Amino acid sequence: MNRELEYMFVQSARVWIPDAEEVWKSAELAKDYKNDDASLQLMLEDGTTIDHKLDPKTKNLPYLRNPDILVGENDLTALSYLHEPAVLHNLKVRFIDSKLIYTYCGIVLVAINPYETLPIYGTDIINAYSGQNMGDMDPHIFAVAEEAYKQMARDERNQSIIVSGESGAGKTVSAKYAMRYFATVSGSASEANVEEKVLASNPIMEAIGNAKTTRNDNSSRFGKYIEIGFDNRYRIIGANMRTYLLEKSRVVFQADEERNYHIFYQLCASANQPEFKNLRLSTANDFLYTRQGRSPVIEGIDDAKELRTTRHAFTLLGINESYQIGLFQVLAAILHLGNVEIKDRDSDSSLIAPNNRHLTAFCELVGVTYQDMSQWLCHRKLKTATETYIKPLPRLQATNARDALSKHIYAKLFSWIVEHVNKALVTNVKQHSFIGVLDIYGFETFEINSFEQFCINYANEKLQQQFNMHVFKLEQEEYMKEQIPWTLIDFYDNQPCINLIEAKMGILDLLDEECKMPKGSDDSWAQKLYNTHLKTCSLFEKPRMSNRAFIIQHFADKVEYQCEGFLEKNKDTVNEEQIHVLKASKKFDLLVELFQDEEKATTPTGQVPGTGGRTRLSIKPDKGRDTSSKEHKKTVGCQFRNSLQMLMETLNATTPHYVRCIKPNDFKLAFSFDPKRAVQQLRACGVLETIRISAAGFPSRWTYQEFFSRYRVLMKQKDVLPDRKLTCKNVLEKLVQDQDKYQFGKTKIFFRAGQVAYLEKLRADKLRAACIRIQKTIRCWLARKKYLRQRSAAITIQRFTRGYQARCLAKFMRRTQAATIIQKYQRMCVERKRFRQKQAAALAMQTILRAYMARQKYQALLREHKAVIIQKHVRGWLARCWYKRCLEAIVYLQCCIRRMRAKRELKKLKIEARSVEHFKKLNKGMENKIMQLQRKIDEQNKDNRVISERLVSLESSYASESERMRGELGRLRGVEEDAKNKTNQVSSLLEELEKLRKELSVTQQEKKTIEDWAQKYRDEMEKMVSELKDQNGLLKKEKDDLNRMIQEQSQQMTEKMTRAIAQETQQLETDLNEERSRYQNLLTEHLRLEEKYDDLKEELAHSTNVSKPGHRRTDSTHSSNESEYTYNSEYAELEDGSRVGEDVTRGMDTSLTLKLQKRVTELEQEKQSLRNELENREEQFQRARARDDAQFRKARGAELEYESLKRQELESENKKLRHDLAEMRQSLLGGAAAGAGAPGSPAYKVLLDQLNASCEELEVRKEEVLILRSQLVSQKEAVHHKETMTEPSVFAQDVNKLKDADELKQAYVGLKDTNRLLEQQLQAQRRTYDSEVESLRGELQNVKEENNRQQQLLAQNLQLPPEARIEASLQHEITRLTNENLDLMEQLEKQDRTIRKLKKQLKVYSKRIGEMGAGHTEGQTSPGQMVEEPIHPVNIPRREKDFQGMLEYKKEDEMKLVKNLILELKPRGVAVNLIPGLPAYILFMCLRHADYVNDDQKVRTLLTSTINSIKKILKKRGDDFETVSFWLANTCRFLHCLKQYSGDEAFMKHNTSRQNEHCLSNFDLAEYRQVISDLAIQIYQQLVKCMENILQPMIVSGMLEHETIQGVSGVKPTGLRKRTSSIADEGTYTLDSILRQLSAFHSTMCQHGTDPELIKQVVKQLFYIIGAVTLNNLLLRKDMCSWSKGMQIRYNVSQLEEWLRDKGLMNCGAKETLEPLIQAAQLLQVKKKTDEDAEAICSMCHALTTAQIVKVLNLYTPVNEFEERVSVAFIRTIQTRLRDRCESPQLLMDTKMIYPVTFPFSPSSLALETIQIPTSLNLSFLTRV
Repeated sequence: MNRELEYMFVQSARVWIPDAEEVWKSAELAKDYKNDDASLQLMLEDGTTIDHKLDPKTKNLPYLRNPDILVGENDLTALSYLHEPAVLHNLKVRFIDSKLIYTYCGIVLVAINPYETLPIYGTDIINAYSGQNMGDMDPHIFAVAEEAYKQMARDERNQSIIVSGESGAGKTVSAKYAMRYFATVSGSASEANVEEKVLASNPIMEAIGNAKTTRNDNSSRFGKYIEIGFDNRYRIIGANMRTYLLEKSRVVFQADEERNYHIFYQLCASANQPEFKNLRLSTANDFLYTRQGRSPVIEGIDDAKELRTTRHAFTLLGINESYQIGLFQVLAAILHLGNVEIKDRDSDSSLIAPNNRHLTAFCELVGVTYQDMSQWLCHRKLKTATETYIKPLPRLQATNARDALSKHIYAKLFSWIVEHVNKALVTNVKQHSFIGVLDIYGFETFEINSFEQFCINYANEKLQQQFNMHVFKLEQEEYMKEQIPWTLIDFYDNQPCINLIEAKMGILDLLDEECKMPKGSDDSWAQKLYNTHLKTCSLFEKPRMSNRAFIIQHFADKVEYQCEGFLEKNKDTVNEEQIHVLKASKKFDLLVELFQDEEKATTPTGQVPGTGGRTRLSIKPDKGRDTSSKEHKKTVGCQFRNSLQMLMETLNATTPHYVRCIKPNDFKLAFSFDPKRAVQQLRACGVLETIRISAAGFPSRWTYQEFFSRYRVLMKQKDVLPDRKLTCKNVLEKLVQDQDKYQFGKTKIFFRAGQVAYLEKLRADKLRAACIRIQKTIRCWLARKKYLRQRSAAITIQRFTRGYQARCLAKFMRRTQAATIIQKYQRMCVERKRFRQKQAAALAMQTILRAYMARQKYQALLREHKAVIIQKHVRGWLARCWYKRCLEAIVYLQCCIRRMRAKRELKKLKIEARSVEHFKKLNKGMENKIMQLQRKIDEQNKDNRVISERLVSLESSYASESERMRGELGRLRGVEEDAKNKTNQVSSLLEELEKLRKELSVTQQEKKTIEDWAQKYRDEMEKMVSELKDQNGLLKKEKDDLNRMIQEQSQQMTEKMTRAIAQETQQLETDLNEERSRYQNLLTEHLRLEEKYDDLKEELAHSTNVSKPGHRRTDSTHSSNESEYTYNSEYAELEDGSRVGEDVTRGMDTSLTLKLQKRVTELEQEKQSLRNELENREEQFQRARARDDAQFRKARGAELEYESLKRQELESENKKLRHDLAEMRQSLLGGAAAGAGAPGSPAYKVLLDQLNASCEELEVRKEEVLILRSQLVSQKEAVHHKETMTEPSVFAQDVNKLKDADELKQAYVGLKDTNRLLEQQLQAQRRTYDSEVESLRGELQNVKEENNRQQQLLAQNLQLPPEARIEASLQHEITRLTNENLDLMEQLEKQDRTIRKLKKQLKVYSKRIGEMGAGHTEGQTSPGQMVEEPIHPVNIPRREKDFQGMLEYKKEDEMKLVKNLILELKPRGVAVNLIPGLPAYILFMCLRHADYVNDDQKVRTLLTSTINSIKKILKKRGDDFETVSFWLANTCRFLHCLKQYSGDEAFMKHNTSRQNEHCLSNFDLAEYRQVISDLAIQIYQQLVKCMENILQPMIVSGMLEHETIQGVSGVKPTGLRKRTSSIADEGTYTLDSILRQLSAFHSTMCQHGTDPELIKQVVKQLFYIIGAVTLNNLLLRKDMCSWSKGMQIRYNVSQLEEWLRDKGLMNCGAKETLEPLIQAAQLLQVKKKTDEDAEAICSMCHALTTAQIVKVLNLYTPVNEFEERVSVAFIRTIQTRLRDRCESPQLLMDTKMIYPVTFPFSPSSLALETIQIPTSLNLSFLTRV
């Protein structure tokens, strides 16, 4: 022991030390502990170092902390060190860090109130815990309920669940959830839904018995014990409730921040309702009894809504509306009574003011007189032996009497409600067993404790005693079972405390005795207690400072009780006269019923809730007592003691299960943990006592295999023996020297407390040493590897460096040589360039010089030429000047001479002479100017022809005018002497000259204007052309951009439309799957109701001994088909059962039958509507069959081509016949002689040859016509063939016998008729051709119009902006496609209608032809022809006379057929020895014959019998997988046969021509196909259920618990709740078991011929179940959430995927169903520290919900010390990142979900005529047809 202590108390060892604030604080040893040390040096978590003193006497060391891997365990007994700090820390870690509120402590479930609604109580959680072992799942109230339910069924023993705890700890909620679990998993055995009534009692009891306190908003102020009864099938049949300790004082008084009972506030909140107007209620603040706590409203609670819930619960429990109103009247009367004000009259009496409105309201509500009530509220009656006195009461006593009456009325009302709830829950069915749920106060201690706390703590003492004995008994049984030495364990026995309270002369006895004393008081009773127990009992103490109190040492703590009020509360006195007044009420029957005698008011169990002071409890009344006598009335204490004794007897007769509710804090804060309050409650509720008892023995227990697996690392190879038990013994003897620390049992090893921690430390040290060695080796290997890598890198670097240097040298040399060459060529280039530059300069200089010399020479020549011109002009000018001078002199001389002749005319002559000269000069100058202008205009306006022509014409006009003027001038010179006579002409000439000047100036201006305009026009045109070019370029660019944009948008729209179509298709598929799933669920519900209906009929048949004859009625509300396949059975035993059931049903309650009928009708209607909707949705997918229509059109086109070819041949033959006819006419007309028509004449030969050819051609044409017609009417082929084969031969013989012209004429007429007939046929074909051509032309015209319209729209769109253009084009395209779609839909509907109509007509015609065929053939063909002329068909197919694939049976053999083929058929033999689907083929062949003979009744009865027989065999052997699989395969094959041979083109295209001949001809069985499809769905669901039942026990063991990879995960220590071992023992399922079972399923279905697509759906469903069950268990098992378990799961999933790959099922979708499980396994293995890890987890776990991810992270548990827990901050980071996810908050996957099944059409290639019926089927009565 000392060696172990020294080994454990070493440096860094962690211990617990006491602390005032946190109760216990963690610390580490700063140095090793030695035996003689007086203190320990410790370092706290905050780094502070302290010196912890040890007790010098005891030397008790502080408590050691458990290893980290044990922290957070599900079971506190799994902790190695069992003590208070370890328990408290484990609870805190689970509650705060992991958000887990449930923890096991041995047999106790510790439940901590989270003060928050958690999603862990749904139906999915209930289903997950149902059927599981208690230790296999995480702690939960459902696990306790399941354990109780399982033990009740297994041990045939009643069970009890004891729920205790403080107010606000969650007792009521825990009890409610336990009852909900029983109601869900067991169901109800009657039609009254008892489980709903049991749950409905909760809101009623909460309303009248719960109230708000400072500790809890919904605190139960009474205790209750509910017995839930079960029948022999363990289904709920009823319940019974017993109540205890109703706190009546709350009715009249509430402390601050508290409320009265909820029902009062619910009434006040609903006071405005019409039915409550007469109650005269108002708000809660207006009544004394509801406003004292000053907290009338609870946050988040709607009292009016709660009242509606309460009233609904009343109605459900059978309390009608009138009784409910009566109850509310009583409650309202209590409120009004509390407001009655009593005043002082004097010091000894009191009075009530007259017409007090509240007392008036009270009297009206309860139906009593105001005078009587006011009288007895203020007075009381005293009786003596001789007289009776009426004594007035003081105001205080009267007020107390009023309050006592209120409490008494409420207690009676409470008892009445409990009584009627029990009546509603009672049943007539015999109770087989029950489970009781006790919801009662826990141990209480307050500053002031009175009679109520005394009774509560007394009850808890009794319960704790029972609990201790039960724990001690379980420990003893475990030790005896394992055959280990048993030593008595010292545990606390509270029997002395119980004796102090209830024994003779105990506290209760003394209290009752004092109550009987005339002048008894609380003080005298206290003195009696001191005198009796103070010196004799160590558990009883007296307070030092008080004489009116006493102290009792309870098992949990010392409690001081105040004696004041004990006697009064124990007596429970009420003024009897007040009761008599209430009993005398004649208007209110309910009030009288409340106060009737106790014999009539008892509950069904004989118990009524008693009252007293603040308490009221259930007692059995004393029937013999006098109600008016008080001295024989039992006190409250006596009643409570008796009731408690009965409760303990009940609990001792049952197997108890304990739930201890803990209140974590006093402030109702969510997930807030106060260690002080928690420790107080753990001590009070017995949890620590359980720990102490466990720690006193051997709390840690391991199986030998688990111990070997966990501590194999501590063993050497030589220590491992084949015998595991011997191996463990040898190892333990070496590891633990003290043999008292462990014991070896039969199957387990038992360890003392702390030994597992010691072994864990040894294991951790061994693993740490191994890790160090591995790290050393790996680091050495890494260092050597790094050195070698560096050396290799250095050599490589040197090699590359040297190579680089060599390359650099070579590169330098190459560059030097290259530079030399470059310099050579560069210099050469420079010199060449320089030479060329000089050469070019010389040439340029020469050129310039020569040009200069040429220019100089030219200039000299030009100057010389100009000088000559100047000289010429100068000389001309000089000559002219000389001439002018001479002329002037001559003139002057003439003037002088003439001056003497006439002075008057001298002036005119001078003017004329001067004018003429001036005119001549001007004329001469004008000519020169005109010539210059002409030259200038010609030079400048060469391109402007119009202006040039105008100028030329103007110049010519001017020239002519100049010539004219010259002529005139000459003439004037000639007639100068006549000037005087022509002076008038001079003025005209001057005017003309002026005019010419003006015209010249205008012409110059016009010229200038034209030049300016031309220049401006040229500039504008050039500018316009450039602008047009730029605009054209922009337009081209814009056009390219628009084209590119249109292409991009077109591509985008195409992609968008493709995505939209894909999304729409996916949405339609999803909707279709949802509808299928809903429809199949309804089918399942329908089947369940059918089975329930059949079970009820069988039970009725078995329970009835007399069978009355009668005929079973068929429900007329059902359709014919539904009734046929659902209810109409052909078997005699079902008919007999139905007749018996009908007679028995008359005597029972028909409510269930009506409900079932109504439910069945609703389901059928909903099923029909869903079927219609399913058909509508499937039609959307059938539109893709338009391709078949295209093929049909193609085939039709080929037929038209064939007909056109025939028509052309007929036309050519017609022309030939016409030509022959013309030749014949010419021959006949050419022969003029009389013998022209003789047989030997040429005309006769020509005619005869033509007739023979015509006959042969006619025969051929008739054969062709008959072949074409035979395709339409096959029944008339033989008749037409006879006509075509006989008529031509007879006609040919007759032609050969023609002897005269008459016969020739007749032949000619016949030929002409034939020709006319052919012409008519040709014209008809031509008209058909013309009509087709016309229709094609119309279509072509429509296409042209459409093209034009498209072009117009395109032109319009091009004028629109780009955005509007795209939108318009899309709108147009959508409109066009919509119109085309509508047209196609109309055509498709027309074709469907036409096809259906033709099918119906064809059936009618076929039937008529079949009836009339024989007689018709005989009427048209003679017997001689039938004998002499055998029929030779012209390529017309005929049915063979051999076996046609039909089986005939007689009507009376139908039952034998069904019996041998379905009911008595063994699937194993058929599957192995015969072809798959043989029964389906045989049934279909029988059905074909019934269709062939057109027997409607036979078809219906055969189908109905088949369906009912399959249902019957499935009901009888529905748990046999082979049977269900066999009939699923055969039902699907039968359904496929009905489709394959239905005659529908969609199914016929897969057939051979021979199979198409076997199609059904008379009946359309589409409705029956739907019925058989529904049956197949039901069989499929039954198959899935059957396979699930087989796989369910294997999944958790094989996928989670079994270690497929041995040694990866070690087994952690477990507590009392042993989980299933992960070691593969004998009988344990492994992964190989699952794979073998899956292979067996697959091979069986393949042998039965199940469709491959259906097998894929089955496998997908199975894999979903495997994944869902595994993930759900992973989410509910903390011990499975570890890194090593994640590796095991991933390996198991890979094995499943390998199985899929081997079977070729990878594409069936099964792998995707495992994705959530795969991601959960990955989540267990990935890093969980940084934000990057959180981001990776969020992106990886897309198939898991946020709740599942957080749950896995919370449950993650390290198996070894080398792993780390997930921090709370990391989990919050994950929650923050996943906040925006839109998903279901559901935690668990739905394991009951079944994917909707489909049955894809799978045609059979097997020919029916090749099927042989084996003799082993005993079907010799079937005849092959």
